[in-house]
Amino acid sequence: MRKIEQNKYYNNFDEDNDEMYVVHNNRNSTKKWIIIGVVAFLFVILIGTSMTQVRAGHTGVVSTFGKISSNVLQEGLHFKAPWQKVTKVDNRIVKLEIETESSTKDLQTVSAKLATSYRINTNMSYSIIKNVGKNYEDVLVTPAVNEVLKAVTAKYTAEECISSRSKVSKELVDEINKKLNAQGIYVNDVNIINFDFSEAYNKAIEDKQVAEQKLKKAETDKQSAVVKAQAEAEKKKIAAEAEAAATKVKADAQAEANEKLNKSINKSLIDYEIANKWNGELPKVSGSNGTLINSDSLLNGKN
Repeated sequence: MRKIEQNKYYNNFDEDNDEMYVVHNNRNSTKKWIIIGVVAFLFVILIGTSMTQVRAGHTGVVSTFGKISSNVLQEGLHFKAPWQKVTKVDNRIVKLEIETESSTKDLQTVSAKLATSYRINTNMSYSIIKNVGKNYEDVLVTPAVNEVLKAVTAKYTAEECISSRSKVSKELVDEINKKLNAQGIYVNDVNIINFDFSEAYNKAIEDKQVAEQKLKKAETDKQSAVVKAQAEAEKKKIAAEAEAAATKVKADAQAEANEKLNKSINKSLIDYEIANKWNGELPKVSGSNGTLINSDSLLNGKN
């Protein structure tokens, strides 16, 4: 009996050891996979922090513990150290709208809205980030546009600012570039969206335009009247000349006819015409050498 119980004890002991071994192996396997997962996760993070992508039209400025590198990253995928930082700079043409005020040569206050198109020179990206930072638009571009606008509009009257808008725009571009090109910023165009003046000045401009329109209309009406009068005078002249020409033609024809008639008249023709037209009666009065004789008294025997 004791031997049987002893064998039973040993058998139970062996089963417990087997279970403990299996549990221990499972724990070791789980720990192993956890370690592998952590390592893989850290590797992915390391790879992610060691790569950077620079999009089209951009450059990447690399800084190592705050030190800016002059070698900027171009478009594409790049490797970097995990402790390096890459600042992306947009080198495409950027449009910036600015609303500001200035004064004209004739001391009129003008409110202007400008659309400024500019770009960052690729080779100067590192310099801008190093000397100014990412807010270069607020630090450099906007103040330059405001300053140049005040300087340029001071050269022109309010009316000239409106009538010579393209000239003002070109001068703005030239002057802004003089201020910003050294920092690597190039202005392509400045569009003057709007020039606004005081209500009093706008009213004065409107009144002036109305007066000019009335003057132009009066001048046009005057010219029309002159042209009409000239046309009437020319018409009458032409009619008079035509009438005179007709009269002359008629007179010339009559003169020519008279001349032909005069050449054709002779004594025989006259006698013939008298004979044809005589009714057999003597003329009532006739005479020669200025003496008048009554033909009836001759026929009746009277003196």
